[in-house]
Amino acid sequence: MNIVPEPLSGGSLLAQDYIGRFEQVSGFYGGNHRDERSWEQRVKWLDHSEEKRISRRALVDSLRSYNEKYNQHDAVHKSLDLLEQDGTLVITGGQQSGLFTGPMLVVHKAVTIIQAAREAEKRLGRPVIPVFWIAGEDHDWDEVNHTHVLSADLEVTKIKIDGDAGARTSVSFTPVEDGQWKQALDELQHLLQDSEFKPEIMNLLRQSTETSKGLGDAFAKLMGTLFGKYGLVLLDSADPCLRSLEAPVFERLIRQNESLGQSYQLAARDITGLGYELQADVPVNGANLFYLFDNKRLLLFRENGVFADRRGFVSMTEAELLAELAEHPERFSNNVLTRPLMQDSLLPVLGTVLGQGEISYWAITRYAFAEMGLEMPLILPRMSFTLIENTSQKYMEKYKLTFQDIYVNLEDKRQEWLSGQNGLDLDLRFRETKESFNQLYEPLLQDLSSVQPGLTKLGQSNKDRILAQMDFLLNKTKEALEQQHSASLRQWELLSHSIVPMGRPQERVYNIFYYLNRYGMSLLDDLMVIPYDDSGSHRAVYL
Repeated sequence: MNIVPEPLSGGSLLAQDYIGRFEQVSGFYGGNHRDERSWEQRVKWLDHSEEKRISRRALVDSLRSYNEKYNQHDAVHKSLDLLEQDGTLVITGGQQSGLFTGPMLVVHKAVTIIQAAREAEKRLGRPVIPVFWIAGEDHDWDEVNHTHVLSADLEVTKIKIDGDAGARTSVSFTPVEDGQWKQALDELQHLLQDSEFKPEIMNLLRQSTETSKGLGDAFAKLMGTLFGKYGLVLLDSADPCLRSLEAPVFERLIRQNESLGQSYQLAARDITGLGYELQADVPVNGANLFYLFDNKRLLLFRENGVFADRRGFVSMTEAELLAELAEHPERFSNNVLTRPLMQDSLLPVLGTVLGQGEISYWAITRYAFAEMGLEMPLILPRMSFTLIENTSQKYMEKYKLTFQDIYVNLEDKRQEWLSGQNGLDLDLRFRETKESFNQLYEPLLQDLSSVQPGLTKLGQSNKDRILAQMDFLLNKTKEALEQQHSASLRQWELLSHSIVPMGRPQERVYNIFYYLNRYGMSLLDDLMVIPYDDSGSHRAVYL
């Protein structure tokens, strides 16, 4: 493999400044991940704040129970044994449980978590284990119920599992029937090209869906299969066993809800005051907690000491909400702003791996950490890759295209190449012809006005029709050229679909099993040996 840094534009300005100009945004974060002193300070704080977190033994017992079901690997057992010991630290990060693991960025995040834990362990000379936080409590079904692959006829194709349109329960509790699994697997079987690895890949995917009641179960099985051997511990935020341990933290989130809300509002004001955009909603009187009622995950708001949802399903005083928590902790869950607080109340988090969007909204939680008596962990940018296959490399060389050409202006390059075929230089010649026509026609229009004023309007209309006909002829000529060079243009189309599918970064669209089907499971081992990089820069991986 050849690894080439290829910076990509995009992402929020706040995240860009965190990565490249930390001093400008330091007030919103806990420390600079590139500063050795920040690492030392974080370790020191973790060593002296054990009492602020849930019992290690109880936490590990819960994690053991969960990982024994989905992630049975000797390396995982070793990680959990270490986590139970005082002084062991954690690098974590997470994602929702997408279909067949979802887009490749999920895999890239897991790779980053594992590599960052290894690097931290070398740096500190003490155990640091990787933990993947499965956001199973999230309820946005439409965000996770699909994935994309490139079909044999070079079409970006979506595989989707439909759900109950009215349901708003957590993804981990949303049922998927056997028939739905079969349909999704059959679609994938049809779309994946035949390869020596296809039987193994399809068998693995079928095993992940057997006895899986929903996306969360299948996701955990696949992540365990792919990364368990590297010691990656899985944690599902919707796990009822874990939720019972979190009850004391939820109690604090409820009792301190008003002051926490003020801290979020203050951070939002400070962020926007510096000209940055907020990456998460911060509603006034938002409780930033969800309550599960009648299979609906309801966002709560606080008004005059009463917690209620906006749809009128539930309404409870603080005392009633606390009593409900004591009786049914499994009915409570975090939103995007309280999840970071819960994470650090559970785990001794040295650093958390985030994408650029996550880096931005974590800034809103900076003051809330202090309100809870916590300190924000170090934030480590997720590694980002685009996989370039041999065929794509060949076409890039053939048409003299760089990676940036493909990302930034591929269509312009394509039109430029097409116009240059047969030596016609169509755009230039038609442009020159139209300019010459304008130069000849404009004086005529002026002379016509002296004969009869109404002829000027008629002449202008006639001119516009002639120019439109020139454009029509140009487009028809280009269509004829496209037909003449259809085989070559198909190669341009492959470059587009392979590297910027749907005009988006590859890692946000395609599923990793498309590539594992082509290159085998060893591709993951290859990704794992790519040098760790915490710069936040994108890299092209030439396979």
